[in-house]
Amino acid sequence: MDCNDSRALLSGEQLIYAITVPLSTSIILANLFIILGIACNRQLHNTTNYFFLSLLVADLCTGVALPFIPLMGVNRELSVSACMVAHVFPNFLFLAFLFNLVMVHYERYICIVNPLHYSNLWMHRSFPLALLILWAPPLLFASLPAFGWNNWTAPDWNGCCAGSQKGALLANCSTNGTACCSYRRVFPNAFIYLEVYGLVLPAILTIAGMTGRVLWITRGQLKDICRLHRSVERGSQASDREQRLNMRYTRCVVAVSLTFLACWVPYIIYMHVCVAFLISDTKWSSTTHIVLSCTGIGSMAVVPLMLGLANRQYTEPANKLFHKLRDRWRRTQASEDV
Repeated sequence: MDCNDSRALLSGEQLIYAITVPLSTSIILANLFIILGIACNRQLHNTTNYFFLSLLVADLCTGVALPFIPLMGVNRELSVSACMVAHVFPNFLFLAFLFNLVMVHYERYICIVNPLHYSNLWMHRSFPLALLILWAPPLLFASLPAFGWNNWTAPDWNGCCAGSQKGALLANCSTNGTACCSYRRVFPNAFIYLEVYGLVLPAILTIAGMTGRVLWITRGQLKDICRLHRSVERGSQASDREQRLNMRYTRCVVAVSLTFLACWVPYIIYMHVCVAFLISDTKWSSTTHIVLSCTGIGSMAVVPLMLGLANRQYTEPANKLFHKLRDRWRRTQASEDV
């Protein structure tokens, strides 16, 4: 590795940590905040909230791994085992987070679409099995490169290859038990296509479809309520109550739309840009990759936090604790002034 490659690698890592460390810290603290809120409220100890708790744990782990995910796009000199762990483990946490997010949306979708059969869902009757399904398949799929589905087939690629193009080897690299670690060597193209278009994109579209269906059902129920209200009041014009209901529904639609645009669109853009450069096999700016990956993955990890913070039951214990501490601090300040 020459001096220019060393400086580029160092500046890239500094940029990654500068962006991801504050974001990762915020995600971890917010998840702990909601987890404590659920743990401290015994009324929330049911299967529905256990699924959401599993999602929060997955999101917390994603926040911990967030600084390491953009490093997957930076060529580094690592041992084969360390390189596999550095790529497989963050990918597993991301897929587990995605599986948990789909399960939470599906469980709430069934609650609204088919409330009579909600309590008889298989996931409620066999919660340990459902939990195993959420975590085991992501682990198995993410571990496929460690079991042999990788591009680590050329032993003469050993040594640092930062800055080299695919197929161009540096003859003067030192081995020292290390090798050039990059996502191209760990993840074959077929693996990336299968993950992106076979798992990630269908999961995002499924979440969007269920959310849109719920909003459509809510709109129909709102029209029925307004129709009944007018028949009781015997009025032809919308009352203040109907206007408040319509305004609340409008705010809900706007909030859901903005959440999708702010949280999912950046990741979808990042995902397709990565696939486009993978197909073209061209080298692109590490700064562009770092910014897109940090923005996309970080925004996606905010989705569970928005779902949790919007529920007052989850934040009520923490709010009570905050008010107690604030009142105690005020009493202390008042006693000191006296």
